[in-house]
Amino acid sequence: MLTTRVADNAYDVALENFDTAANALGLDNDTREMIKYPERILMVTVPVRMDDGHIHRFEGFRVQHSTVRGPAKGGIRFHPQVTLDEVKALATWMTWKCAVVNIPFGGAKGGITCDPKSMSPTELEHMTRRYTAAILPLIGPEQDIPAPDVYTNPQTMAWIMDTYSMTKGYSIPGVVTGKPLSLGGSLGRNEATGRGAFYTLEHACEHLKLPMKGATVVVQGFGNAGSIAAELLHKAGAKVIAVSDSTGCVFNKNGLKIPELIRHKVSSGRVAEFAGSEAISAAELLAMACDILVPAALENAIHSDNAAAVRAKIIAEAANGPITPAADRILEANGIFVIPDILCNAGGVTVSYFEWVQDEQHLFWEAQDIYNRLERVMKNSFADVLKIHLDHKVPMRVAANMLGIGRVAEAMKLRGVYP
Repeated sequence: MLTTRVADNAYDVALENFDTAANALGLDNDTREMIKYPERILMVTVPVRMDDGHIHRFEGFRVQHSTVRGPAKGGIRFHPQVTLDEVKALATWMTWKCAVVNIPFGGAKGGITCDPKSMSPTELEHMTRRYTAAILPLIGPEQDIPAPDVYTNPQTMAWIMDTYSMTKGYSIPGVVTGKPLSLGGSLGRNEATGRGAFYTLEHACEHLKLPMKGATVVVQGFGNAGSIAAELLHKAGAKVIAVSDSTGCVFNKNGLKIPELIRHKVSSGRVAEFAGSEAISAAELLAMACDILVPAALENAIHSDNAAAVRAKIIAEAANGPITPAADRILEANGIFVIPDILCNAGGVTVSYFEWVQDEQHLFWEAQDIYNRLERVMKNSFADVLKIHLDHKVPMRVAANMLGIGRVAEAMKLRGVYP
């Protein structure tokens, strides 16, 4: 009889990763109690009048994990599998991620349990605006700054920014990041997550003495982060041999033509049936022999049941939480070098920080300036994590968590406990 694997609870994974790093840091129990758990959790009902006239009730969430180092920061996702535990986990990871790249934000996350692919633009707008109204007490440019995530985009942020601004009586572009350029968005934001992942891969290849030119690459998830990372790797001379999205997986042993594949995805909405490729299964894609594997989809993609089949030399986590703790141990035993999510995909929140700074200053930067600043942040952060990895002889994920958690713990100790 076939059995369906029960997915690891994302929040349990986040807590386990915290405990591992806190133990390595020798963190005292008082500090753990102060920084481990979310500061605020808001669950809201989001009633929406659908196009056929009936009212549908959605569930929404906004979690602020930490504001110790600055305003809370984190995306909003629209997905059928959104749960409170998932949002709590993502908010927790955002706290450590912001600290790893040393930007003055804490972690937050939001989401609505819905199927955006089955909704019209009008329904999505009504849902977004009603959700914004419901979380209004928590958000603001000095409190909590949302951004795009899974199945949300610059248009979604424009609706949030407008809804928030209308309640205040004047435009406040700094309430969200990832906005359209015409509303105070930043150049370089759209490709920031994929570009940041590419920069960490450059440094990982340098550390491992693995030439990027000619390296074979597999990308799981061909959305924003995955497609941008694939495009930059392709331009750098790497050979992207397989990619996937929710519609299927395509493979070409001689390398896929990534610019053409991106155009195919834009025009058709899928990677499947791309000319010059053959279809493979999702399991075959993850188990494919390659130099670099980029998980850029959802959580728990690599778990205890399939980790042993992974044959990559480097895994770059462009997604949040794509590897479970049990899988981490298997990959570590097999000598696979993992660039953990809170480092690898931190380019998105870094350029979001740049956007927020530009909005607050009413002064905008050139694209190359943003790329240079992002590369410097990612390079320095990679070096900081790698040093802990080598000095303490711990896996890269533990090293990254030690860096992020250590910085939050230091800030908490300096601030003290109010009152």
